Amino acid sequence: MATNLRLRTLSTIWVVVALLAGGSAGAVWFQSNLSWSRHLTNAYSTGVEVYHALERGKSVPGIEISQLAAADIDLADSGRFEQISDAPRPAYVTILSLTESSVDPTATSGMKLAIASDRLQYRVAEIAADEFRAPALQFGELTRLLATYCSDPLIYVQPEGRPWMRVNGFEVWGCDAAPRDNRLAAIVVLIVVLAVLVTQIGNTSETFERFSRQLRARQLTGGPDSYETTGPSELADIVQAVNQYLEEERNQLSQRAIVLSGVSHDLGTPATRLRLRTALIEDQEMREKLEADIDQMTGIIESVLTYTRSELNSEDPRKLSLTSLVEALVADYQDTGHPVTLKTTDPVQVTAQRSVFAPRSGSVALGDTSKLLMYARPIAVRRAISNLIDNALKYGRRASVSLYADSAWAVVTVDDEGGESSAAEMEALLSPFERGKNTDTVTGFGLGLTIVATVARQHGGRIEFEDGPAGVRAKLWLRRM
Repeated sequence: MATNLRLRTLSTIWVVVALLAGGSAGAVWFQSNLSWSRHLTNAYSTGVEVYHALERGKSVPGIEISQLAAADIDLADSGRFEQISDAPRPAYVTILSLTESSVDPTATSGMKLAIASDRLQYRVAEIAADEFRAPALQFGELTRLLATYCSDPLIYVQPEGRPWMRVNGFEVWGCDAAPRDNRLAAIVVLIVVLAVLVTQIGNTSETFERFSRQLRARQLTGGPDSYETTGPSELADIVQAVNQYLEEERNQLSQRAIVLSGVSHDLGTPATRLRLRTALIEDQEMREKLEADIDQMTGIIESVLTYTRSELNSEDPRKLSLTSLVEALVADYQDTGHPVTLKTTDPVQVTAQRSVFAPRSGSVALGDTSKLLMYARPIAVRRAISNLIDNALKYGRRASVSLYADSAWAVVTVDDEGGESSAAEMEALLSPFERGKNTDTVTGFGLGLTIVATVARQHGGRIEFEDGPAGVRAKLWLRRM
């Protein structure tokens, strides 16, 4: 059996990995935001410097400022910026004017700007509408806007009373100047790590659930002598304890069966001698009493052996037709002259709800029980139903058998007729060696219903008794697979 780390250790590792992944992703996110904030702030401050440099005819480090050629100035004056010699192809042109005064609309001082980009036009309406902000600050807002997008725009500027100038700030607000944005990569890595952790947690939980399902289905489908599984050390400890319990239970039942078989075998020879010696007794009444005692003694031993074999649960489940088994069993009783009948049941009705394919609600018949297939232990189920029929014949005049089934359960119902016992009295007979009030008139040793209850538990079901219209009704519930 493969072992692994303990669940506490695994949980600690999962928590630490989750914290490290979340912390790393948060750090990368914060660093990317900080880098972008610095990049945009630098573009803004450089734009303010460029504005003042254009006014004073100075230069700015990292910014290329040059005058347009005469031909290009004519194109700029006529508004054909996309045709300027060094304009990008294709060119998307954005026009903006910056004035010195927001109070006097007739002021003529300021700058005319045209941004030629190879990828997009910029939304400068908000910048142009902010009349109360100084033009230098507006120019800074413009360069900040340029730095926000991945583009390499050229700015054509005409200061008041001067020719058109070209401003190339690729090193500040160009696409290559933008810092690497690792936020998306951090989120993807975090999602992948969390997905792996969730998968690991789900797989670990599934190992416990799988073993639990195997144990629950053991009575219905049988199981191995010992289980093997992979997973945390706690699960390995549980599996080892279960295997040890199953081994001890098998040994106890086997020892019980061996002892009882030995007792039965050892009593066989004395019982045979007693029968031979009883046959020599001339008093017929005494001889019959002794023979009855010998029969009762051997019958008790055989009944206990039968009960022990049912507890051993050595028969493997297989697919069978429960209807065929019940019909054959009832036919056997009828062939020997016993008053046993098989009643037919109506098909199971299921209410159908409205849907696209069924606009009207109604009921649907699932069909009769003529093909009731299930996984069960045929010998054990046949013995249990036989015991119910024998019990109905003992406490009543006749027995009536019926079969009902749905998707989860198969129910064998046995009604007696004319019996004087009640359902509560029959419930008390489920304990071993408990017998009814008419022990003087019927045979048995009080283990028949105990065997029925054992078989029902082996099939995940139960045995119930109800007061029927003419006697007691016994219901044997068997879980279907």
